[in-house]
Amino acid sequence: MIVDMLEYYSFIKKFNIDIIYSGPLWAEEIESIGGTLKKRMEFDELPFSASQAVFSVFVEQMNNMLMYSAEKQHFIHSDNRYSEMSKGVFILGAKDKTYFVQTGNVIKSNSAEVIKNRLDYLNTLNKQELRKYYKEQIKNENANPDSKGAGLGFIEIARRADSQIEYSFIPLVGERSFFSMFVTIGQRGN
Repeated sequence: MIVDMLEYYSFIKKFNIDIIYSGPLWAEEIESIGGTLKKRMEFDELPFSASQAVFSVFVEQMNNMLMYSAEKQHFIHSDNRYSEMSKGVFILGAKDKTYFVQTGNVIKSNSAEVIKNRLDYLNTLNKQELRKYYKEQIKNENANPDSKGAGLGFIEIARRADSQIEYSFIPLVGERSFFSMFVTIGQRGN
């Protein structure tokens, strides 16, 4: 099947998308995409604080997909080692040096309410309250050896974002939902 690439190209231009990735995720792949992102920000001559904020949001969103995606791709290597990779989609775009990062991945439906409550709470906090909450959560994480981060990634994203975190959950079959998160980061970089 041939895909209408002009249609995709037009869509990408219309929404100012610079990078799209869809498929399996692993640490080296995230590093590779991160390198492309860094080059893009160099060309834009983005202030250091802003480029750090964009990169931080990118890393947190990608790690969120890597760790919590309910959609996995399985591999058996030639030496019979088994690998499992998360799957997801990532979009980065920019307009007038304001960047947006959007990710999407399948999650277990019972996680949706927990994520929704966490993001709704973070969206009520101002930057100073987010900084304080982040420090409190670091202490909680350090006290709990079983913690997977105590939600620090979402807090870091909220701290770096220029506006509230936008998100959606679309129910799928089999106790799964598609989770999408959209974040904007501007010149100042919070």
